[in-house]
Parts: sequence; C-alpha cells; structure tokens
Amino acid sequence: MIVILDNIRSLYNVGSIFRTADAAGVEKIYLCGITPEPIDRFGRIRPQLAKVSLGAEKTVSWEKCPSSARLISKLKKEGYKIYAVEQSKNSIPYYTPRPKPSALERSVFIFGNEVKGISESVLAKTDKILEIPMHGKKESLNVSVAAGIILFHFKQFAGKR
Repeated sequence: MIVILDNIRSLYNVGSIFRTADAAGVEKIYLCGITPEPIDRFGRIRPQLAKVSLGAEKTVSWEKCPSSARLISKLKKEGYKIYAVEQSKNSIPYYTPRPKPSALERSVFIFGNEVKGISESVLAKTDKILEIPMHGKKESLNVSVAAGIILFHFKQFAGKR
C-alpha cells in the first residue's frame, strides 16, 4: 500500500499518519503540495511531527512531490489502483471494495487537506472515491483518524489468500 498526503497542513496530522502507516505496513508515503516534510529545509527534524510520529518518519519510506496529479498519472501507468478518501457525489462507502490480497500491493490511498479536502482535478484521476459514512452531527473526521480507519480496513484483506 502507498499513501499520498495531498496538501495536508498540520505537522501533527502528518506525524500521526506516519505512525499509523508504520503500524499498517504502508510501503511509502508521498508528501504532495504543501504537505510538510519530516525534516525542515536545514535538515532538522520537525519537533511537532516527530512528537506524534514517534520515529515512524524513519521507518516508513517517504518522498516529497510537488503535484499529486502528476504523481497519480505516473502511478496509474505503473499499474496502481488509486483510491481517494473524500466525501463526494461519486463516492462509495469505504467498505464496498473487497480487493484481493495481491491487489493491495498495487493500491494507493489519497488523503487530502483538512479544510478543502481533495481537489476535483485530483479526484477525476482516481479509480474510486471512498467515503466514511458519518452518523452523527459532524460531517467529517480528522484526516489522521480517517487514514487509520481506511488503512487498517484494507490491511485486513492482505492476510487473506
């Protein structure tokens, strides 16, 4: 599994997703757009991110990419299935797809900006848009919580051969 963080602002959210990605066995995280890197421009570890990640930024491979859209095009050409996690008129409940274990190795999950979500231009490039149904008064979850639900939900299929 690969994760794309698309324009996520919070160092704390990014750190939390690194920690969850490590626990879920994510192969790589792409940090796109304004998503902060674990290391600042002077090569120093960002303390806010490290406080939450507990060192997972050292155990999960990561790469900075300027454009999610270009990265998605590249990954699709390499045979990856692209899932966006977003509320949309075209979304389906996250528990609907039931991939084969081998397909998970070629799956990408995109998580977007805390306020604006994932842009329409990026959503248009995805294979499926997954949504976590909300049953309370709030319309969404924190992006790091959503990442935990999605990654562990799909990880369960990896062990079934």
